[in-house]
Amino acid sequence: MLLEEIRRFIEPDMRAVDEVIRGRLHSEVALVRQVSEHIIGGGGKRLRPALVILAAGAFNYRGTHHHELAAVVEFIHTATLLHDDVVDESQMRRGKQTANALFGNAASVLVGDFLYSRAFQMMVDVENMSVMRVLADTTNTIAEGEVLQLMNCRDTGVDEAGYMRVIQFKTAKLFEAAARVGAILAGASAADEAAMATYGKGLGVAFQLIDDVLDYSGDLHETGKNVGDDLAEGKPTLPLIHALRQGTPEQVRVIRDAIENGRAENFPLVLAAIRETGALDYTRRRAQEEARIASAAIAGLARSNCRDCLLQLADFAVARSF
Repeated sequence: MLLEEIRRFIEPDMRAVDEVIRGRLHSEVALVRQVSEHIIGGGGKRLRPALVILAAGAFNYRGTHHHELAAVVEFIHTATLLHDDVVDESQMRRGKQTANALFGNAASVLVGDFLYSRAFQMMVDVENMSVMRVLADTTNTIAEGEVLQLMNCRDTGVDEAGYMRVIQFKTAKLFEAAARVGAILAGASAADEAAMATYGKGLGVAFQLIDDVLDYSGDLHETGKNVGDDLAEGKPTLPLIHALRQGTPEQVRVIRDAIENGRAENFPLVLAAIRETGALDYTRRRAQEEARIASAAIAGLARSNCRDCLLQLADFAVARSF
């Protein structure tokens, strides 16, 4: 219900963002259109573009460039999903077949490149060097995060600090950028821009940590993912890292074997170890800490509906089941 209220509040802006997305997806190359429309139209919460709209609104922005930049952020996000699914060899996303499963790896990678380059064309049109710098740095950091995650795959030596670095780069950085560019566009002060960036980063980390929890406790029909997908892909996420730190020698052995060798038959034992060590509760608490940091960062902003929606988004990030 919380998310639905926020969506209703920004519905006119999000309709405008969708119009920009549809217009800018156009390509004379049919396969580009097919793959792009498959993933852009595949659902999703549209949180990142919503952040651009709300951050700009929190500083009373009047104009239309926030619609363009919200679409830019969504294109960057979509490009990362296309590349992610190829790297992870994923077959399902949001309850539907992935683009790589339908169209092949080559098409997915190349259309991801198209979306990245289209995003850069669009950000140039806005003619704001500060915005371009933030988004250029962001795409570079996301790429580094993708490589870090690849290096960590099937590595049981990854500690909590190492994992948090991955999600700060790979996931939280785009949340941070979305909030920041909205503030920049509205002419916010340096202090307010920094506050919005802190908010976005905390929100992004909290969001990813709850995704990690849902990977071991969620419902396929709500999350669009099978429970245990991260383990099958050899990703040592925070619940596993905590269970390795707190588990018995036998539990540690089973978890290590599952991560390193993809032992699907041991998933029930891994899940039991995660529950017995309190790993999901621990990860939720870490997410709640990040959400509190996010909310505290913007608590001093002038009271507005947009600011209140941002605070509610932080609550939603940790309370959600999908």
